[in-house]
Amino acid sequence: MSSNSGIQIPSRLPLLCTHDGVLLPGSTMRISVDTARNMQLVKSRLLKGTSLKSTIIGVIPNTRDPEHDSEELPSLHSIGTAGLAVQVVGSNWPKPHYTLLITGLCRFRVTQLLRERPFPVAEVEQLDKLEQYTEGDQADGELGELSQRFYQAAVQLVGMLDMSVPVVAKLRRLLDSLPRETLPDVLAAMIRTSNKEKLQVLDAVDLEERFKKALPLLTRQIEGLKLLQKTRKLRPDDDKRVLAIRKGGVFPGRQFSLDEEEEDEDGDDMAMLEKKVKAAAMPEAALRVCVKELKRLKKMPQSMPEYALTRNYLEMMVELPWSKSTTDCLDIRAARVLLDNDHYAMEKLKRRVLEYLAVRQLKSTLKGPILCFVGPPGVGKTSVGRSIARTLGREFHRIALGGVCDQSDIRGHRRTYVGSMPGRIINGLKTVGVNNPVFLLDEVDKLGKSLQGDPAAALLEVLDPEQNHSFTDHYLNVPFDLSQVLFIATANSTATIPPALLDRMEVLQVPGYTQEEKVEIAHRHLIPHQLEQHGLTPQQLQIPQDTTKEIISKYTREAGVRSLERKIGAICRAVAVKVAEGHRVSRAESPTEQHADQNTENKEEDSGIASPPEMPIVIDHIALKDILGPPVFEMEVSERLTLPGVAIGLAWTPMGGEIMFVEASRMEGDGQLTLTGQLGDVMKESAHLAISWLRSNAKTYLSTNGSADPLEGTDIHLHFPAGAVTKDGPSAGVTIVTCLASLLSGRLVRSDVAMTGEITLRGLVLPVGGIKDKVLAAHRANLKRVIIPKRNEKDLEEIPAHVRADLDFVFASTLDEVLNAAFDGGFPAAVSHPQVVSKL
Repeated sequence: MSSNSGIQIPSRLPLLCTHDGVLLPGSTMRISVDTARNMQLVKSRLLKGTSLKSTIIGVIPNTRDPEHDSEELPSLHSIGTAGLAVQVVGSNWPKPHYTLLITGLCRFRVTQLLRERPFPVAEVEQLDKLEQYTEGDQADGELGELSQRFYQAAVQLVGMLDMSVPVVAKLRRLLDSLPRETLPDVLAAMIRTSNKEKLQVLDAVDLEERFKKALPLLTRQIEGLKLLQKTRKLRPDDDKRVLAIRKGGVFPGRQFSLDEEEEDEDGDDMAMLEKKVKAAAMPEAALRVCVKELKRLKKMPQSMPEYALTRNYLEMMVELPWSKSTTDCLDIRAARVLLDNDHYAMEKLKRRVLEYLAVRQLKSTLKGPILCFVGPPGVGKTSVGRSIARTLGREFHRIALGGVCDQSDIRGHRRTYVGSMPGRIINGLKTVGVNNPVFLLDEVDKLGKSLQGDPAAALLEVLDPEQNHSFTDHYLNVPFDLSQVLFIATANSTATIPPALLDRMEVLQVPGYTQEEKVEIAHRHLIPHQLEQHGLTPQQLQIPQDTTKEIISKYTREAGVRSLERKIGAICRAVAVKVAEGHRVSRAESPTEQHADQNTENKEEDSGIASPPEMPIVIDHIALKDILGPPVFEMEVSERLTLPGVAIGLAWTPMGGEIMFVEASRMEGDGQLTLTGQLGDVMKESAHLAISWLRSNAKTYLSTNGSADPLEGTDIHLHFPAGAVTKDGPSAGVTIVTCLASLLSGRLVRSDVAMTGEITLRGLVLPVGGIKDKVLAAHRANLKRVIIPKRNEKDLEEIPAHVRADLDFVFASTLDEVLNAAFDGGFPAAVSHPQVVSKL
């Protein structure tokens, strides 16, 4: 600060009243400006001024609380600091204000206040005559001794800091180059002192008094550092660290604070982070990236925005389970018992899990399989995934993919974006803490696509056993090994899954349950669970198997058991009301009241499930109707087939198999075909195929009354009920042929026959899919005969034995066989039925 010997400040200065600190000569300070007078000073003087002189203002410490500031000018402190405004920054949040960066130049005394508005201006007298101090240092012995002692204390203080830090080394050089008389102001601004103590240093105009005020503050700081070093010796594993450097920089124009506790914690955190990086057992590529980022972090000021980003990245890297894994439970017998206890049926899924365990026993480095459970809702696809994780002894994590339309949800965001974060795969691994969990990718068939990319395409790398050993998340930007993760995807249909993604997964069909399986599931799992959820016991409520069958057949029609569980829950709630009322009455009634309440109890017993006096409450068909209302579904097959031109087909839906009626009618016209019922293109083509086959074979099967075309002068209308439901597929071909043959021949189709199969112009019956679900639907509808393509005979192995025993299967390879099986007495040639006369 030797250059300050030539400073001459203006005799008139605008005054800035500050309440959040004391500016000393030789230091730099940030001052927030939000009061009216100070804001006006900045706008009029600093922002509009063009000369260097206009940037010099007087800074006066304000002892009044700013929250109680008024329009009146407070009493001014007599001593202030002339400062040079280096920087002005404005902001409108949370309210309009300015932030000034001001460097202190010298002291001044206010001699006269010239004006108060719009901002105070005063006549001042400069107090620091530095050239006199320099000349008098040699003459004044006491002052020279004080300055020497102060210099030695300052050297001692800086020597206790870490000299490897550039700021500390620069400060040490400044102690030798700065004039001794500037040291009290410089060090008082750097060390940790209160505003009151800084104000005492500011008021010390005499140099000797200034040394006397600042020396105790310096001594106190040295003693604090000595005490801190003693406590550090008790912890030999801690390295020597920088104590505290606040807001960077040194004189001229900067401050740093020796705040021991905060910086000590930062140093400990950095050392702890470094230890975690070394202990994470990362691959070499990931370790190199972490070491590089850690070196950058050490050199980076905490005020930089990238500091937090880099630290978050390193913390994510050390928290990932690079080498942590759980030990698989490979006891096949115990696994089979656990799977059987958790789930009834699902033999194919259980067998696949046991096969995986058996291979793991023989080969420990087996890659995790990629399974896809496909089936209707409510059959237990998600719960069986959780059960598989428990069987293997692995951690379980579910990722819901329904509606996801951004590929960054899978791969993560690049760190160049604000708010970037890793994808769901990496986040899931961080959550479970091991690298071999069971990941359930739920609803993989409901992925979306948008401008942000295709998440199904991003899953290709995740679900490919040949690629996922080096899966690279955009946030991590280093490969992570997913080959030990057991991925299980669930879907209701494979139609919406991209072929490339479907090819990477092992698809296991999970069909709907039969009625017998639902009864068993209800009594093994659903009823005990609902009793526990509603606070009931088996001694209070019993649901016989006949009642359960009635619920399944008359109140639910689904492939899974969700609706069944809801109906059981409704029964439990109704019984809970009666049980609670019974407890209340038994506590409240007295012996003299029992006779008066006898008639009321008799009336309650007559109605459905009124609160009975004895337990358990058994639900019969009467109570079932009182609770659930009249039956929702009725068996209407025999009623619907009272006219010619009606046949029953079998359809597959994501909810399971369904029976489907096909109705046809004829009227006078010009041979047109009308199709209704929301049909897709494939089903419309099947109807045209059926008409063409019947026309070409009319002489063989139909009496045409001399006409070559049975549709001559006749219009045909085909309708598929449930018109709001979209229908498509080739499997309705045989049903349409049977329906039209019934209409044109006037004969009734058997009421207990359902059929499925694709047709050709030559009259062949081709195989179709979903045979198990369709057969189970026919069994639920109490049909007796099912006509399926000959080439689908192999699919009957998946159907339970008792269902096969209840049904009569007809395997047809041509439409002749279909028609013979669909009509009572067969469907012989038209010549053998002279009673059928055409009315066309």
